[in-house]
Amino acid sequence: MTSMATPPRPVFRNIHITDIASYRLPLAGLVSILHRISGALMFLLMPFIIWLFDTSLSSEVSYERFSAAFVSGIGVVPGLIVKLVTLGLIWAYLHHFIAGVRHLWMDATHSVSKVQGRTSALFTLVLSLLLTLALGAKLFGLY
Repeated sequence: MTSMATPPRPVFRNIHITDIASYRLPLAGLVSILHRISGALMFLLMPFIIWLFDTSLSSEVSYERFSAAFVSGIGVVPGLIVKLVTLGLIWAYLHHFIAGVRHLWMDATHSVSKVQGRTSALFTLVLSLLLTLALGAKLFGLY
């Protein structure tokens, strides 16, 4: 009598820090992590956002100072860095908003499947990047 050896079952475990480079995260997981990063980025840059908003609305003179910050910079920070930080904020807001709408839609419709999750994650990434490129082109004066 011959016995057929069954292959060992896969072991699912928490990943270790050394496994991060080889771990393949699903697209929905990537969107989830980017949603958290964009929220943290907006929270940490809240003083800059409040300064931009206050300076742009206080008076005509402060609006000129606001506009000049994107050309000549703020203090020792050059204007290019101000533009790049603002572009990062634009991406963070757009991605966070679109991913939030994605989560609300999935919660409201109870439509959670692997295919639908991957499709909506891809839509979230593509739409947030396209809108960021369009607004970034405006920010850098391409149109």
